[in-house]
Amino acid sequence: MKKIIASLALAASVAFAAGAQAQSYPERTITVVVPFAAGGPTDTVTRLVAEAMSKDLGQQIIVENVGGAGGTLGAGRVASAAPDGYTLLLHHIGMATSATLYRKLPYDTLNAFDYVGLVTDVPMTVVARKDFEPGNFKDFVDYVKANKDKVTVANAGIGAASHLCGMLFMSAIDTPLVTVPYKGTGPAMTDLLGGQVDIMCDQTTNTTKQIQAGTIKAYAVTSPERLKVLPDVPTVAEGGLPAMQVGIWHGVYAPKGTPAAITERLSKSLQLALKDPNVVARFAELGTAPSPEADATPAALKAKLESEIARWKPVIEAAGQYAD
Repeated sequence: MKKIIASLALAASVAFAAGAQAQSYPERTITVVVPFAAGGPTDTVTRLVAEAMSKDLGQQIIVENVGGAGGTLGAGRVASAAPDGYTLLLHHIGMATSATLYRKLPYDTLNAFDYVGLVTDVPMTVVARKDFEPGNFKDFVDYVKANKDKVTVANAGIGAASHLCGMLFMSAIDTPLVTVPYKGTGPAMTDLLGGQVDIMCDQTTNTTKQIQAGTIKAYAVTSPERLKVLPDVPTVAEGGLPAMQVGIWHGVYAPKGTPAAITERLSKSLQLALKDPNVVARFAELGTAPSPEADATPAALKAKLESEIARWKPVIEAAGQYAD
């Protein structure tokens, strides 16, 4: 009986301490890990949201770039961090695809994290060097299929959004292409601009300005409807590839075991940040929009991650492109 009473007392004291911690949270600087290089699409999204959340939370939010291994190094760093709300992760769709892409992950994707909420769902663009021959998306697809051994497809490395979109494109046209992986979005875009590679499929947050400037050629967007920021670029469905509709969604995670009161506080802060006029305006310039309030929740992010792991597993297995 004494042991039972002692155990109950211990549990009560732990719960009380966790509650007190949550009530005073945050008391110091928060770090948000971006598992990709600075200056890339996910980094841009993170910095905009972090700035808005810091205003609400009353503490500075520092963005730390921990790139490598398709985002799994950064995710692993957060998975092993103290579950106190001071180390968070903002990751994109790669959180789901890495569960199949990587044979050995340093964490269990579905069980190593707690959830804060969805941030945005960024459309992709099918783009090419500015002097690429085809004049429209249908001709583009026909040309690529007819020249599959010559056309080169750039991506930012295994697990990157451009890599995933490239696999989806090849699956949609049932044609394997010559892929050229880079160590990040920056060098991939640089070589596309310079004509060293032919095509790429990447987020609007990385391609919109280049498309508007005419330095690369846009063939299609992967959203269900045309984008206001790129009204002259047709959708993949208009070009005959409805199966290629995809968005690169982003979510905020915390280490497993983070008190529920803290993840709820972060979720409420995220919801406010996504309504911030500067965030809304900057997202629009980049061809995307903030997630609605109902999606910026722990439950919505968890459901999204589970469904996306199931969606991408057969695509990745069919492509046979794995990483150790």
